[in-house]
Amino acid sequence: MGGRAGAAGSDRDYSFVSPVVKYLVFLFNFIFWIISLVMVAIGVYARLMKHAEAALACLAVDPAVMLMIVGFLMFIITFCGCVGSLRENICLLQTFCICLTVVFLLQLTAGILGFVFADKARDRVTGMINNAIVHYREDIDLQNLIDFGQKEFGCCGGVTYTDWSQNLYFNCTQGNPSRERCSVPFSCCILSADKQVVINTMCGTGMQHLQYVEAGDHIYTNGCIDKLVNWIHTNMFLLGGVALGLAIPQLVGILLSQILINQIKDQIELQHYNLKHRFDPWS
Repeated sequence: MGGRAGAAGSDRDYSFVSPVVKYLVFLFNFIFWIISLVMVAIGVYARLMKHAEAALACLAVDPAVMLMIVGFLMFIITFCGCVGSLRENICLLQTFCICLTVVFLLQLTAGILGFVFADKARDRVTGMINNAIVHYREDIDLQNLIDFGQKEFGCCGGVTYTDWSQNLYFNCTQGNPSRERCSVPFSCCILSADKQVVINTMCGTGMQHLQYVEAGDHIYTNGCIDKLVNWIHTNMFLLGGVALGLAIPQLVGILLSQILINQIKDQIELQHYNLKHRFDPWS
């Protein structure tokens, strides 16, 4: 009789929830929760440091805004995962699991659509680059990003160097009073091999007046879109590795959270069983 009661007591102390799985889910979410806070903080700081009127001109492509949005969404999702794992709350864990699954599927869908509709994606990128060229002087972050891209890829403009005529300051119309009329940014210039200590920021002056071959002696004449496409084709394996590196943590998070949810459900069923048979150990 006493042995039977002792066995029943040990059954009541048994837990289906594995501490290893529980705290792995918590640690996984806690790390990305901290990262999300850092992303939001950097985004807010970058946004406050910019001139509001200049930033609004390129709000759709503002890196600071994108960083804040992604960081905030990541904060909400990982918060559900952290609290859900510690409290063994099925509702929060399911919210985390569903959100992570949706994010993963959206990324997968975007990758497939980008591959299938490559031409439309190219047109979209072309439009974004042309819009960035128009607002080049209005946003310092955008200006630095374009200059970095043109120097790194050795390109100028979207399709060709004359695309810079879309910008108010570099426009080639006769009535343009700008000192940079018919010029291109210094980042389009071909630097000498000896790496100049002081860069001539006026090296692109009047380059749109020159013919393609003649301008090629001084600046990069090919557009950045073709250079970007070539870079993607050349680094396909690297990009695949990055995509896989982003997908694996998400899949691990989904798997661990689902395992924990099932363990919690089994534990609840065990508790209900013990409660039902508490006064009748022989049933």
